[in-house]
Amino acid sequence: MADTGWPGCSKSLKGVILDMCGVLYESGEGDGVAIPGSVEAVKKLKASDLQLRFCTNETQATREKFVAKLQRLGFDISVSEVFSPAPAAVAVLKERALRPHLLVYDGLLPEFDSVDKTNPNCVVIGDAAEQFSYQNLNKAFSVLIGLDNPMLFSLGQGRYYKETDGLKLDVGVYMKALEYACDLKAEVVGKPSPTFFQSVLNDMGLQPHEALMIGDDLVNDVGGAQHCGMKGVQVRTGKYRPTDERHSTVMADGTVDNLAQAVDMILNQRH
Repeated sequence: MADTGWPGCSKSLKGVILDMCGVLYESGEGDGVAIPGSVEAVKKLKASDLQLRFCTNETQATREKFVAKLQRLGFDISVSEVFSPAPAAVAVLKERALRPHLLVYDGLLPEFDSVDKTNPNCVVIGDAAEQFSYQNLNKAFSVLIGLDNPMLFSLGQGRYYKETDGLKLDVGVYMKALEYACDLKAEVVGKPSPTFFQSVLNDMGLQPHEALMIGDDLVNDVGGAQHCGMKGVQVRTGKYRPTDERHSTVMADGTVDNLAQAVDMILNQRH
């Protein structure tokens, strides 16, 4: 009988999905810094017979600029391999003929150039960082509270993320504030949304049990992947906290020191 546990499940894998911030690199000043061993780990995966995709809730830059940053850090990665919330949100807005009020980081605005933003009938929030001022949040609230059918889209729902100088509040905190103020439930675009994970699986042409997610966020990376039927492994880098290994609702299939260790364990099972 096939081994379904970690790392034995690696024998039957056909694809690997990697989170980016906290797994490949730590964000911070300039381009941030690559996590030791991660550049080489990506090379090893690319040299293997496994399909590889990257799945991020990064919403402070367009995919093109984000990928260029990772290439400068030494990663072999292309835009077509990266799945992020903004392009997925644009597709939803167009499909439903919605006109958003945007509360996002300035660097992300070009992703929404093709969308009509006149007379908004919904709000989209991303990780706007220092642009999450009272004035800007209140403007988003005013748009929502003035609508008969208010709709809030959140590009991810993370509580916090790690930069080189410590943990930072993420978009989920502000999403919850607007949910509470407007008495509504946001629609999350990005991890842990099953639709988002399924779009990555569809691109690889794989079933959930054939893929493995590696991330630093226990709930959104690991839990989100498991909810879709994938295995989820957590790295002890990025936003990982020791309490994650005693979490009340999400239990990773495996916990490893870093991406390099995870990749070595996967590939050793396949030899």
